[in-house]
Amino acid sequence: MKITGYELFQVPPRWLFLKIETDEGLIGWGEPVVEGRAHTVKACVEELMEYLIGKDPMRIEDHWNMLYRSGFYRGGPILMSAISGIDQALWDIKGKYFNAPIYQLMGGACRESIKVYSWIGGDRPTDVGEAAESVVEAGFTAVKMNGTEELQYIDTHEKIDQTLERVAAVREAVGEYVGIGIDFHGRVHKPMAKVLAKELEQFRPMFIEEPVLSENLEAIREIANHTSIPIATGERMFSRWDFKKLLSDGYVDIIQPDLSHAGGITEVKKIASMAEAYDVALAPHCPLGPIALAACLQVDATCHNAFIQEQSLGIHYNQGSDLLDYIKDKSVFDYNDGYVSIPEGPGLGIEIDEDYVRAMAEVGHNWKNPVWRHKDGSIAEW
Repeated sequence: MKITGYELFQVPPRWLFLKIETDEGLIGWGEPVVEGRAHTVKACVEELMEYLIGKDPMRIEDHWNMLYRSGFYRGGPILMSAISGIDQALWDIKGKYFNAPIYQLMGGACRESIKVYSWIGGDRPTDVGEAAESVVEAGFTAVKMNGTEELQYIDTHEKIDQTLERVAAVREAVGEYVGIGIDFHGRVHKPMAKVLAKELEQFRPMFIEEPVLSENLEAIREIANHTSIPIATGERMFSRWDFKKLLSDGYVDIIQPDLSHAGGITEVKKIASMAEAYDVALAPHCPLGPIALAACLQVDATCHNAFIQEQSLGIHYNQGSDLLDYIKDKSVFDYNDGYVSIPEGPGLGIEIDEDYVRAMAEVGHNWKNPVWRHKDGSIAEW
């Protein structure tokens, strides 16, 4: 079997889909994208696919190493996201060739389903108590919210109190035992992160996420020493080499590699196994589309330390197009009692509605991250 061609589809709300074709009629789908940089990743995929035309799609490990190691400059969000989507599509082809879900080709499943959480509140979190109550009524047993708006290096306790009020509203709305993930989103610098982490303990959060930017990981040690709340990070880390020091330092409790950014199925499986050796939990990052989510679930199925899965149904980014719009059998992502079953179909376990993909690619998108500024006019972290 040989790879004969590929197509890329830039589709709303902010996604990029890859279709890889073979001479035996099998096709594979991947989701190579950086949110806000879809066109740039598209160009990178086009460059990398030149190496793969005419090659056997089954040699996934060799292709991954060739695409990564044959480049003098390695890593980073653009290159690794391009590799991620290619890797997902190759695994999809391989699963379809053997008529088996991908997890069966990776040692088999250690679970039948995994817990999921629902986003509430938007970028500038509002009405979070009401939103949390509605998603819990819909069957979710965990939610995640942005904790803050923009914060300066040293900011006011008024903003701290506003964050505490929002989290208090969620806790009151959902009761004592629903999980609450609080995403600092890299908006918070070390001085205020220490204050927030300590003050939030009273609400017993499930975790705090990205308490500081990933380039400031040395600060996690100090934050960890100020709180008993589990600390999660990793969505802006792109390979096992990025995660190596994070894990060996021993101050993180949950890693969140993204299957569309951190080297795809091949690499995230390795990152997850590294984390298991350090007694660190896995919660893959996935505010993206159905292909990325399906890839996450295939990896979750095989990883003992996976405990919860992010998913984008109803997320504030998905206005106009949502998670289920691009797949034919929407029941594959049914959520029951806060869990989703691992897809059992061949490959990724989903069937893409290609006609809909093509129609929406005509619409396209040019989604960009918002640009935030502080009151003094300086750029704020979004």
